[in-house]
Amino acid sequence: MQAMQSQPRRPAWRDLIARKAPLLLPAAHDALCARLIERAGFAAYSIGGFALVGARLALPDIGLAGYGEMSAGMRDIMAASSLPVLVDADDGYGDAKNVTRTIRSYERMGASAIFIEDQRAPKRCGHMAGKDVIATADMVAKIKAAADARVDADSFLIARTDARAIHGLDDALRRGERYLAAGADGLFVEAPLSVEELTQIGAAFRGVPLLANMLEDGRTPLLPPQDLYALGYVMIAYPTTLIFRVAKTIEKTLSDLRAGSLAMSEAGMGFAGFNAVTALAGWAEIEDSANRGPAVGG
Repeated sequence: MQAMQSQPRRPAWRDLIARKAPLLLPAAHDALCARLIERAGFAAYSIGGFALVGARLALPDIGLAGYGEMSAGMRDIMAASSLPVLVDADDGYGDAKNVTRTIRSYERMGASAIFIEDQRAPKRCGHMAGKDVIATADMVAKIKAAADARVDADSFLIARTDARAIHGLDDALRRGERYLAAGADGLFVEAPLSVEELTQIGAAFRGVPLLANMLEDGRTPLLPPQDLYALGYVMIAYPTTLIFRVAKTIEKTLSDLRAGSLAMSEAGMGFAGFNAVTALAGWAEIEDSANRGPAVGG
């Protein structure tokens, strides 16, 4: 049973990105999403702050939620899937000691890969206006702390820089070099503004595991996975795709309900299908076994 089986060790993140194909990372905003992503056949997924605070707290991603709220949501999500997962650790929630706690905690929860960013608190979605970045040296200290905090040798650390929007692409590229030298395994340059900038980043860090962030209505052009992979991006995150579609579906369904329409039953998953997703049969088996009791004469 999926809900109760002891899970095999997840594939190492380095092995996933070594495959000759882009690693697609839909973002799960709750446990149900994580389960559905696994059932759909994806090799891995991500948990991003934007979707998590939006779904869990109905708040915008502008630094209103801290480590406690974020980690509680991540724990629930990770428990629902056996897939490797990339976790958004925001800015690490403080200085080097906070970064150390964050990395160790997420690693214990089962995160395969973690990224931290160089935004100044209060951080915000990388495609929003009003963000700022900390000094490069301060982020280097955080990266070193994060690298040293890892217990599992397979834990994969990605450094994210938001400097493109503040100081320009050249500064983002220089920061990326410093962050890699400090111990990051991969790099995430947030919100390039054009295909030309995506190309420039890929050329500057050829051979480095790069992450591209495909956010609907964001600042970065949306490109097909194979095009991004050809530019050097081995990890492709979709941080808003599921939450945007879910929100729209809920809104439309509520409109149908107010109109007295039951047409939404044709678009929904159905009772039996949903019970399969939540592993009802396996739980019923446990319940039935307990109710039967020990065999007579056993």
